[in-house]
Amino acid sequence: MNGNVTVSVRSILLAALVALGLVVAYLLGSGGGGGTPAQAAEDRTDSTPSRVLTMTGSGDATAVPDQLSFGVGVTLTRTDLGAALDAASTTMERVLGSLAKYDVAKGDVQTTGLSMTPVYDYHPYDPPTITGYRVTQRAAVLVKDLENGGEAVAAAVAAGGNDVRISGLRLLVGDPDAATARARDAAVAEAKAKAEQYAAASGQTLGEVMTLREVHVKPLPSPTNGVSLARGLSYDAAAMQPLPIRAGKERTTVTVRMVWELA
Repeated sequence: MNGNVTVSVRSILLAALVALGLVVAYLLGSGGGGGTPAQAAEDRTDSTPSRVLTMTGSGDATAVPDQLSFGVGVTLTRTDLGAALDAASTTMERVLGSLAKYDVAKGDVQTTGLSMTPVYDYHPYDPPTITGYRVTQRAAVLVKDLENGGEAVAAAVAAGGNDVRISGLRLLVGDPDAATARARDAAVAEAKAKAEQYAAASGQTLGEVMTLREVHVKPLPSPTNGVSLARGLSYDAAAMQPLPIRAGKERTTVTVRMVWELA
């Protein structure tokens, strides 16, 4: 009798333990955090990285320079420093005044330098002695109409004579943004054409643009970004004919990097 009771109790306990194990296994298999199987599948889908296609494109555009910039220097030597400074100032005013007829306004001229140095006479056995003072004044000039550029240079030389020097001629584009905008359009169009070609070749379809970044720009020479054509170039009073100037073309280039999501 006692043996039967003991067997029955053991059977009941074993069945209870088996049932409890099944309940725990079910709860763990359902996500362990109370989520449903559908939510777990959705979480796995969200964690899957998006398929993307990255492509670069380059575009360029040309522009014809329409402005001219150059430097004007006036150097004079006098026995007295004050006299040298006054003479240099008078000559510089005469040179800059001669440019007014070529539509060079006061705002188109910027003072860029002033130097005053003594002039020495050197002796074999005695200390050097000061014999005078050399004064140099410099200014940068912008001629907004390139057609007047050559005549403006010649006029400055004629007004200053042998005391004036012209340097740093630069051909500039007055409105570089228009050409840069065309180059950007061309760069985006090239990147898109290549991306569509690769997507079609691999059986994909381009989706939305995820990012677009400009990675390189070669700017045009402009009043804020000039390119010197002649460093140290100088003219004297014997060269008073209009300076022949040929504008040619300047090229700007833009490179972009674009990322698409593949549909």
